[in-house]
Amino acid sequence: MSDYEFCHVEREGRLTVITMKRPDVMNALHPPANFELAAIFDSFAQDAEQWVAIVTGAGDKAFCAGNDLKYQAAGNAITFPPSGFAGLTSRFDLNKPVIAAVNGLAMGGGFEIALACDLIVAAETAVFALPEPRVGLAALAGGLHRLPRQIGLKQALGMILTGRRVTATEGQALGFVNQVVKPGEALAAAKLLANQILECSPMSIRASKEAVYRSLGEPSLQAAIENQSKYEGIRAMFRSEDLIEGPMSFAQKRAPQWKGR
Repeated sequence: MSDYEFCHVEREGRLTVITMKRPDVMNALHPPANFELAAIFDSFAQDAEQWVAIVTGAGDKAFCAGNDLKYQAAGNAITFPPSGFAGLTSRFDLNKPVIAAVNGLAMGGGFEIALACDLIVAAETAVFALPEPRVGLAALAGGLHRLPRQIGLKQALGMILTGRRVTATEGQALGFVNQVVKPGEALAAAKLLANQILECSPMSIRASKEAVYRSLGEPSLQAAIENQSKYEGIRAMFRSEDLIEGPMSFAQKRAPQWKGR
């Protein structure tokens, strides 16, 4: 368990739970918080003992209200780490799964954090929007690019060009929310999902995540299938001890003991 100035980090076995804790401003993030989160995600990425992460917000009102506009309006410089908003939205080399447990408002940059995660679990009270045009800005932390890729062009533009708010239920229907749960249960549901991932080989999970995302940049399905053997995650999986452990544990009718190497 680690308490930082703007975040709380707890490790539960192979799972890292990161809680943004600026509840007085609906967990909105300013540069100090962004750089703090960047360091936290750096540590998670480099820790061989940590295989899955969950990111959530403190309290029951907000996941993250996005960029701290009051901090910006006060004339403070707005800077970001190379890994982007929350140290996550421009982090393109993280091969470990990250789950967003959205417990309330996910507005602007907050929604962009969730979109940058691999899975989204949302409470029924969660609300999502990219309202930047309403304050003279644009969703440049990935929202303009991830949302169309995740729900299609027309539906994404319908949200982006109006800044309208979307409920968790509609988010699930649109396709960017994986699971909707009762208020107060988002984190618990995300942990159940994380545990299902942890039942699998981390080498297989990392190889699969890399292949999925990299294939989106391939010119065709044929190219994606032909090139996947060149991806480092796939190569690492075939070199790993887990590749031997999986079939062996199946043959011996026992639970696998994954090494993650």
